[in-house]
Amino acid sequence: MVAVEQLIFNSIPSGKPIPGETLKKITKEVDLDAPLEEGSVVLKTKCLSWDPYLRGRMRDESKESYVPAFKLGEVIANFGVGEVLQSRNSQFKKGDNLYGSLDFATYQVLPKERADSLVVLENKENLPATLWVGCLGMPGQTAAWALQQVAHVKKGDTVFVTGAMGPVGQVTLGLCHALGARTIASAGSAEKVQYLRDVYKVDCAFNYKTEDAGEVLAKWNKENGPFTVLVDNVAGPQLDAALEHIARGGRIAAIGSIESYNGSAYGIRNVFQVVAKELKWEGFIILNHLTPEVLKKFYDEVPPLVANGSIPVKEAVTKGLDNGESFAALFDSENSNFGKAVISFE
Repeated sequence: MVAVEQLIFNSIPSGKPIPGETLKKITKEVDLDAPLEEGSVVLKTKCLSWDPYLRGRMRDESKESYVPAFKLGEVIANFGVGEVLQSRNSQFKKGDNLYGSLDFATYQVLPKERADSLVVLENKENLPATLWVGCLGMPGQTAAWALQQVAHVKKGDTVFVTGAMGPVGQVTLGLCHALGARTIASAGSAEKVQYLRDVYKVDCAFNYKTEDAGEVLAKWNKENGPFTVLVDNVAGPQLDAALEHIARGGRIAAIGSIESYNGSAYGIRNVFQVVAKELKWEGFIILNHLTPEVLKKFYDEVPPLVANGSIPVKEAVTKGLDNGESFAALFDSENSNFGKAVISFE
């Protein structure tokens, strides 16, 4: 028997998640040497991803959404990487590193129906496991789809990225530079803004808390011409300002709405600009688009850019499971430990 740490969904939050109440760490004895059913695998967890969308899963099961609600009292799950300790699944062998939906647990025994959804990481560039749940995982795939398939970004475009120091924003900026596009980026602290200027070499960076987004965008447009693309991770007032100042015929990739994850939605006032400026405004759920062809293109193109430094990566790594403090920090704009939130067990 092995003492396995797990993180369970303990209570439904009314606003921001509360560490130790919304999520709770427990320890459970698990026999990892018990005979496995056909198709099952035993994994040692290497890393797990914290993503803002998980807040939407912490709700009453009766409320429908694009992702299922977590079940109270049960272990939560998200994207992760685990090493195979035992396998009765013909797709996997001992020592393989697998990527996909994993439980928030130090070890896990996954039945065939869950194991079959996992993929073996080739990792030709020998990159750290944590990157495969961030810039090389769902957030990075979201950024690539937004730029390539929704906004169709090309050389000469100017792309405004909201929530730019988040995991999607980081990859968006790196890919924009690779495509020859200029970038405007917003973040929620002076430290993040300086990081965007120094490391990501954005053309314009501003603190949306201390500067008016509309004024910043108006000044940019006057000096450089109107920006053409919005990659929107936050919605709210920044989206409103972008609708007012984006170029005619502009393209908007709607990715997230972190402004409203923990409370009531912000009422957008400038929606008519979609008509007046003939804008293309498209949202998507990346998991609905990850065909083998899409994944191959992504894995062929993006890992080399990360490996050679063309896409800088900033991580906020927590060692081991906590009671949800590292998740709650995602919604704390004053959090100085910024970057892609990930749990590492290595």
